Amino acid sequence: MQTSLRTASFTDSVIRRMTRVCLKYDAINLSQGFPDFDPPAELTKRLSEVALSGPHQYAVTWGAQNVREALAAKIKHFSGQAVDPNSELVITCGSTEAMMASVLATVNPGEKVAIFSPFYENYGADSILCDAQPVYVPLKPPSFTFDPAELEQAFAQGAKALILCNPSNPCGKVFTREELETISDIIRRYDAFVITDEVYEHLIFKPHTHTYLATLPGMKERTLVCNSFSKTYSITGWRLGYVQGPAHIIEAVRKVHDFLTVGAAAPLQEALIAGLTLPDSYYEQLQETYAKKRELFCSGLDEIGLEYYRPQGAYYVLVDIGSFGYDSDVQFCEDLARKVGVGAVPGSSFFKEKVNNYIRFHFAKKEETLTAALERLKNIHILKR
Repeated sequence: MQTSLRTASFTDSVIRRMTRVCLKYDAINLSQGFPDFDPPAELTKRLSEVALSGPHQYAVTWGAQNVREALAAKIKHFSGQAVDPNSELVITCGSTEAMMASVLATVNPGEKVAIFSPFYENYGADSILCDAQPVYVPLKPPSFTFDPAELEQAFAQGAKALILCNPSNPCGKVFTREELETISDIIRRYDAFVITDEVYEHLIFKPHTHTYLATLPGMKERTLVCNSFSKTYSITGWRLGYVQGPAHIIEAVRKVHDFLTVGAAAPLQEALIAGLTLPDSYYEQLQETYAKKRELFCSGLDEIGLEYYRPQGAYYVLVDIGSFGYDSDVQFCEDLARKVGVGAVPGSSFFKEKVNNYIRFHFAKKEETLTAALERLKNIHILKR
């Protein structure tokens, strides 16, 4: 008996695989992007209370009422956009489910989905699992800008939607307002959708700023926002996210969500409210903390003599390993974990193009962890061939 053909064209997650490699060699894990520090105390305190008091049964399928109301208030505060908590939001099991539900709700089997390359590895697999055809549009190193003509060509070929990660994983690019206006113009002319991944909306490094695509003229009715609380509140294991969009599309997303997962964990939703109601000072401190981590890590890479793209947002760094003489970035990462003791992700897992000269590190770690990783990386030149 043969398994389904749709699973034959992609592998398991390379990112998660590299975590297993790190465990095998006792390497410092700078591959899979999760922190090694605790969430805000307000969240963990509330979670301990909920463990005793509940709720412990199903919440409303598309999210508990009080969670959706708190989330709608937070979205309006930061983006200026009013959101109806009763018709324009779905609480999901992480942004992973949010993205899958959004593609299933908007794209028909056989239709095309435009994806910028490099891309977070789930996007291509999501499209294929939805029986859609991914069409890749290159972001050109070293600035990771795109050619509007190449993007338009994807829609001239029949793309129904664009998946847009902003700030971008893996390269840390923050799309400018002008770039987003160019994207919006193309989307409107071709009567298409945008599915945004805005997981890193609060991790932006000055002078860059985050523009919410859905707030641009004519885009609210065409945009599904996929987001997660994992990175903002350091709760990657809670698996809580959401989809925001116009009511008629959210109605379709809710149908998909209902039969994919029924609903997100009720106790965790209740505890999440303590994060959604944190003051502005929390988000300001979050940006300052990650800016400091970025400076520490990038300065260390400078001292070691590695070439990299300085991220404008998120917490990833693409490092160019072209000078090391490897034909395979996968083998490089295996050797890096085994011989140097640091984990990274091979860049080829993020590019549709034939690229093997990048690896991705992340710096969502305690300063002492980053310092220890940089100390080990001083030995990286032993990998040169």
